[in-house]
Amino acid sequence: MNFNEHEHVIEVTDLRRVYGGGFEAVRGITFSVDRGEVFALLGTNGAGKTSTVELLEGLAEPAGGRVRVLGHDPHAERGVVRPRTGVMLQEGGFPSELTVGETARMWAGCVSGARPEGEVLDRVGLGGKTGVRVKQLSGGERRRLDLALALLGDPEVLFLDEPTTGLDAEGRRDTWELVRELRDAGTTVLLTTHYLEEAEGLADRLAILHQGRIAAAGTPAEVTAAQPSRIVFELPEGYFLGDLPPLGELGVSGHEVDGRVVRLRTHQLQRAATRLLVWAEGAGVELRRLDVRAASLEEAFLGIAREAAGAAEKKEYAA
Repeated sequence: MNFNEHEHVIEVTDLRRVYGGGFEAVRGITFSVDRGEVFALLGTNGAGKTSTVELLEGLAEPAGGRVRVLGHDPHAERGVVRPRTGVMLQEGGFPSELTVGETARMWAGCVSGARPEGEVLDRVGLGGKTGVRVKQLSGGERRRLDLALALLGDPEVLFLDEPTTGLDAEGRRDTWELVRELRDAGTTVLLTTHYLEEAEGLADRLAILHQGRIAAAGTPAEVTAAQPSRIVFELPEGYFLGDLPPLGELGVSGHEVDGRVVRLRTHQLQRAATRLLVWAEGAGVELRRLDVRAASLEEAFLGIAREAAGAAEKKEYAA
């Protein structure tokens, strides 16, 4: 099968992974990734992220379903797929006594068409560390080395498993910028991450996994749009919740009151905020501690986790 650049670079259909003892870590998920796209897999610990990525990398055979990378089965046709992909595992496990430069040269000898090691090390900010032993690197520097080695073969598809864990804020931002540059140059990137800000800022599309299934998928905007925005403020002295305009007229779908602090939830943020401010102006009062905020990916993620936990509780109670 010849891969057509207009087809999906990664295709996953009803994918399943089962470990010894019958534990089903991945329970029939389906998604695709296009060329030059950054796709993020999110989920809590044990959601199935790494189990899924290992199947895409060809490290194991699925228990069911189908996976294709660049038009090929990454496990059965590993020799065809591997030279065209780069992999950054959660931990590289490189010999601690080797220097950074020696590690890069060793890895380059295992890669088809490797780029110059110095160029790649410079790109991840390790150009000045070539003579330093791996065991002397900080945790963040080791992650940079992991990324450099994943890039040595100039891959068409790049798998990044928790790429910025252990990096400081500057290192994380530098890595984000590098991922954007790779995407703009046509590299397809699939990443897992615990940092929701990272997924929101980098991913063209994403999927949120929960207990081995996809709980939500789409662009970051599409996933967050399903969650309500919020308006938080402190009631003016002498006023109570009933003194506000009817919440239905504001387009409010839910609310909480904690002392004098009011939290409103709405899917019509502009309407609710505008009418609330018009009311405050007419009443001649100030809404202190006012915070008007659209739903974030973090709120969507937590909302999905709460819904899933609630569903599990109901199922357990019914049983």
